[in-house]
Amino acid sequence: MKKIKRLAMIIMCLDIMFLSSTAMADDGNLVENDGSWLQMVGEGSLKILDPRLEKTRIWLEGQSRYDGDFSHWYQGLARAAIGYSLSEHATVWAGYTWLPTQNLPANKFVSEQDVWPGFRYVLPTSFGTLSYRILIESNFLQDSNVRVRPRQMLRFMHPMAFEPRLSLIAWDELFIRANSTPYGGQSGFDQNRAFAGLGWTFNKNVRTELGYLNQYLDDASHTNNTMHNLVMGSIFINF
Repeated sequence: MKKIKRLAMIIMCLDIMFLSSTAMADDGNLVENDGSWLQMVGEGSLKILDPRLEKTRIWLEGQSRYDGDFSHWYQGLARAAIGYSLSEHATVWAGYTWLPTQNLPANKFVSEQDVWPGFRYVLPTSFGTLSYRILIESNFLQDSNVRVRPRQMLRFMHPMAFEPRLSLIAWDELFIRANSTPYGGQSGFDQNRAFAGLGWTFNKNVRTELGYLNQYLDDASHTNNTMHNLVMGSIFINF
């Protein structure tokens, strides 16, 4: 019973984070659409190259994002980072992200590049694994102005008692614009992502996740909002 109460509290906290963050946005016109995101993440220690690099980590990630029923690819993501394990639970990161986007109907291609420091803390508990991650992005958009955008994620994974390889996954990530730029928009709330789904652990090196992702975005002037209802599938490879 105590485990169920703790699980309910974690889910409630994630819900509160999502609701409070969307409340920060303007109540203007809301546009809803659907789509799918696919993600593959590889992470591991560089001790495979040299035992002296045991605490040095690498993070490689790719994403492909589609409108509707995979009818239109509109965005990709390539991310690479180098990290250092401060302890068994804490890691600092420095990384780079490339985000190409194709906008309809004009098929205009926009390329965004980001550099960022990051920090992650993973806390195993008796009722699941909690993790916190913050990235402070410097977004290089279409001009010389750099948008600074912190993003914070709280994530929870709870293995099922009847089948430990099956897990309940829930996470929420909040994005805030720290400054105003012509292309990056006015400072303040940028977007929120909330995910709920299931994960399956094949072995200590491979895990998959599938679920629903709600992406709530504010426009550049905090006037109109967009909500993406997405199916998200992920593969995680640890080495």
